[in-house]
Amino acid sequence: MKWDCAIALALVTAGVAYASYSAVNYIQKLQVVTTAAGSGQEAPKLKSAPPRKDGDQWVVVPKEERPKSGEHFADLLIPKLDARMPIIEGTHEDELASGVGHYAGSVLPGEPDNAVLSGHRDTVFRKIGQLKKGDELRVRTKQGTFVYVITKTWVTKPDDRTVIVPHGKPVLTLTTCYPFTFVGPAPERYIIQSELKQKLDESAPDEQGG
Repeated sequence: MKWDCAIALALVTAGVAYASYSAVNYIQKLQVVTTAAGSGQEAPKLKSAPPRKDGDQWVVVPKEERPKSGEHFADLLIPKLDARMPIIEGTHEDELASGVGHYAGSVLPGEPDNAVLSGHRDTVFRKIGQLKKGDELRVRTKQGTFVYVITKTWVTKPDDRTVIVPHGKPVLTLTTCYPFTFVGPAPERYIIQSELKQKLDESAPDEQGG
């Protein structure tokens, strides 16, 4: 009987530990959404694109070509990490489980203003701490490939809405939870900001978007 009780207690303890780990892990993954969404309000956006000048590399995506929620509409390429990641429209858990989420309250990559992408620190963005100022980020879309150069990185609080403020030029912002090796819900956010350098003619394949 004593052995039976011991085995039963061990199983219950293991079950509680696993359930606790699963719950913490799930909450941890959801936290990255607050990086971009903040209090749940939409990020302020430019009312219209700035006047286009000769040599400007940005585009404005037509309304009929804008991605729908859950759509894989672009790829994020990070040459330094030899990585390619799908960009999904939306930052809910379903989208973040499929790749890098594009915060719908921000402009699309390649457009003039602040395009915000979020990802899990333990999946798609597990190595972005290796990136430094001057490294390239590339976003391949149907409109072409946009090459960004990292201008700065920093750590901030989850409710810091300056991460998603408008910019007068094309900017790409990556966000994830921090510290990268923290056990449980991470208390801070890691931010990478980059500016558009050039637009290449190569575009995403036609089958993309499923």
